[in-house]
Amino acid sequence: MTTESPRWFKSSFSENGGQCIEVAANFVGSLGVVPVRDSKNPGGPVLNTSAASFTSFVAGVKAGDFGTF
Repeated sequence: MTTESPRWFKSSFSENGGQCIEVAANFVGSLGVVPVRDSKNPGGPVLNTSAASFTSFVAGVKAGDFGTF
């Protein structure tokens, strides 16, 4: 267990349209997870995903696997 707080950040590619997520990559080394949250609701739920799953998700986004919005 760590007492470190998540250091949230949003991509510099995010537009100000409110459709953004924030991630806290500082837990990858110590816990092997990437917490993800909705930037519009910072006090809301957090999804903890494995670093491998998050890496796969980002690769899919970059490859266009999820279409365009």
